[in-house]
Amino acid sequence: MEKYQKPLMGVVAAAVIAIIVWAVVTVPEQRKIEEPDRGRVISYDGNELSEEKNGRKIWDLTAEHIDVDIDKQTTKMTKLKGHFYAEDGRITEVTADEGRYDEKTRDVVISGNVNVSNSDGAKLTSKELAWQAKEEVLTAKGEAKITKEDMKAEGDKIESRDGFNKIKISGKAHLVKGGKSE
Repeated sequence: MEKYQKPLMGVVAAAVIAIIVWAVVTVPEQRKIEEPDRGRVISYDGNELSEEKNGRKIWDLTAEHIDVDIDKQTTKMTKLKGHFYAEDGRITEVTADEGRYDEKTRDVVISGNVNVSNSDGAKLTSKELAWQAKEEVLTAKGEAKITKEDMKAEGDKIESRDGFNKIKISGKAHLVKGGKSE
């Protein structure tokens, strides 16, 4: 019996080692599932954002839904309505499908069915409307059209520093003055 014990023990030991090697080699590689960095986001419905300067409200925005990313200091809004308040008392009302606000720069960008109407009768439509706080410039981009009194203007981009009282048109610019505007 001893004659067969040593070779049998060797075969068993080799089999155990082979099983261990097989188990280690054939273990499926674990995939690391990376979830997108969502940060710390606060979501709420029906709130208002606004900015004041020297005690005067510059703008306000209300939205159906708002997501605030605390880490990135950005705000995303859906179905929004806003107002820009000019120093001369004119009020510009804005509606759009969505918008973004950057807390660091205080810039606002709204897009999707952008419609703007001014208390003096001016109207503007575009794909996007951007407020650059540092420069105090309001820019309509993408199929931008504005009508006011007896003037109609359109272009790829229309910008203003005074609530569209004076405008700068660029890219496929077209301006019609005189007569009734539509």
